Amino acid sequence: MNEQTPKPSVLIIDDEIQIRRLLRFTLEDAGYEVREVEAGRPGLVEAAHHRPDVIVLDLGLPDMSGIDVLKRLREWSQTPVLILSVFGEESRKIEALDAGADDYLIKPFGGGELLARLRALLRRIRPNEPPATIRFGTVEVDLANRRVTKAGELVKLSVKEYAILRLLVSHQDKVLTHRQILTEVWGPGAEEQTHYLRVFMMRLRKKIEDDPNTPRYIQTESSIGYRLLSDSHS
Repeated sequence: MNEQTPKPSVLIIDDEIQIRRLLRFTLEDAGYEVREVEAGRPGLVEAAHHRPDVIVLDLGLPDMSGIDVLKRLREWSQTPVLILSVFGEESRKIEALDAGADDYLIKPFGGGELLARLRALLRRIRPNEPPATIRFGTVEVDLANRRVTKAGELVKLSVKEYAILRLLVSHQDKVLTHRQILTEVWGPGAEEQTHYLRVFMMRLRKKIEDDPNTPRYIQTESSIGYRLLSDSHS
């Protein structure tokens, strides 16, 4: 990382000392400033006092659940949070994402994947408003004018298709659950209408992706939701 810019700071909240050592070694070697705590309550205090750029949070903590930590954190902070957990069940992932997590990584994990997830989360930190125009591949989404083009050609989207795309690009690289998308686009009470969402995602991919059957950008998180990958996601 550029030595002229401040190191991004990471707070690790995990009760396993071996995991904390591994994370510290991996992150410091990649140029991050690392702080660590072993429980939820001191983690909240640390987050409040030092305002890290990103938080790595374990779900199984000795004093309170990671979900409760996340809920309390979201009362006053929008710091990106990457969940680490041995629990790989879809219900656990959905619960964490609905509670405000930005991404979810299952233990054991590779260092390369961890760093890629963190880079994606850090790209989402913006000091001001998000850019009015967002680009990925040959697609350009002009949020100010509600205009979408692909390779310079206008893409005609329905109201719902545009609403979904706008939501995805506004949270680029973040997993959005079915519930989050349905509530935002269709309104409260539509949380269970996942078949609507599948149909509209299929239509949107046909208009946006070069190969809708092998999408590069609009990715499915199986049984959880969707995310829009940026060009620099690696």
